Amino acid sequence: MIPTAAAPAGAAPAQASPSQTLSRGIRALEILAAAPAPLSIAELADAMGVHRSVAYRILRTLEDHSLLVRDDAGKVQPGPGLAVLARGVSRNLQTAALPELTHLANTLDMTAFVAVWDHHDCITLVTVEPRHSGATVAQRPGTRHPINAGAPGIAIQSALTEAEWARLGTGVTYRPEAIEARRQGYAASHDEVIAGVSSLAAPVRVPGGRPAALAVVYIRSPHGPETVGAALAGSAARIEQQLA
Repeated sequence: MIPTAAAPAGAAPAQASPSQTLSRGIRALEILAAAPAPLSIAELADAMGVHRSVAYRILRTLEDHSLLVRDDAGKVQPGPGLAVLARGVSRNLQTAALPELTHLANTLDMTAFVAVWDHHDCITLVTVEPRHSGATVAQRPGTRHPINAGAPGIAIQSALTEAEWARLGTGVTYRPEAIEARRQGYAASHDEVIAGVSSLAAPVRVPGGRPAALAVVYIRSPHGPETVGAALAGSAARIEQQLA
């Protein structure tokens, strides 16, 4: 066997396959979306675990499509092209949910949002904060947390029986709380995803797709859980009617 010559020290790696390049580009966007501030190319390359020249080539392509932008200091952050792409994600669900989210947020004085199921996680799809409140819990679109933690994940599980969930082979245990949520129409959690924060959520069954959750988050509220849960269940039912 002829040994493979090692690359010179400091040299850029060989050209990646198209699938690897695509995967790296998606990973770069995920890192930038999760970063609290813009990143330098060196910081992004380190986070991706690639040579700086590889990160630069990927960023150039993403920049050409407005998926990221660079500031005056040369640091990169998500670009407006991502907002255009996000508009098409579960478009019908977003359209049906927005009026209900607005009503819930302003009636209950809580941040209201829709969470969708992504592998082992829940991802916030769209959110509305109350119009006249200075002390609400922020829940940004794109926020991700494990599906087995918090009311939205319990609500999503409750849209299915334990047997149906098992047949999906998710590898995620069906929570006992989902059985109670199926009975009462909503799920509750406290101190699971964010310390000191409570959440209530109702399942939204999406025709031809995975169930989602309509949820609120709050620190304290004059409204009892039963009142909020009933409001969520009613809004979820109206969203399902719009989607039918």
